[in-house]
Amino acid sequence: MDDHAHPGPLRPDELGAYFALIEVSSLLRHTVEQQLRDAGDLSYVQFQLLATLGDAADGSRRMTDLADGVVYSRSGLTYQVGLLEQAGLVTRGPSPEDDRGVTVTITDAGRDVLAAVFPGHVAVLRQLFLDPLAPEDVAGLARTLGVVRDHMRTVPPRSAKPRRKRST
Repeated sequence: MDDHAHPGPLRPDELGAYFALIEVSSLLRHTVEQQLRDAGDLSYVQFQLLATLGDAADGSRRMTDLADGVVYSRSGLTYQVGLLEQAGLVTRGPSPEDDRGVTVTITDAGRDVLAAVFPGHVAVLRQLFLDPLAPEDVAGLARTLGVVRDHMRTVPPRSAKPRRKRST
């Protein structure tokens, strides 16, 4: 595989793949967000956080680990966790292995909300995304998108690049 930038315009198939991905992603996200809101009064990010905590063996994750798993700014993550805490769906406390760290733990109420939204969430994913695909297409798509995701996670985010100072 060639790691160098390809000069010149995108080929029609490259452009088609890009536009299809964006459109599929937007349509899926919109319907998923609507279902999560209706079934559990959750935003997509809040659902992602609860599901991540629900999957953890002890229902807890360090805030820094949550931030790595969710594509979101640190301040935005803190705000979303704060909303979940106010709703009684998670608790926050000092991290056992690091006093400065914060551990977030899902509550029983948080698990109840997950249980309430999951069946509809799965139904939306099946109906919109998985049903038109053969099993080998799903496997191929998972492999392909996994490669792209892993590549994207190695590229520093734009926010990490130094900003040019504004001239005053």
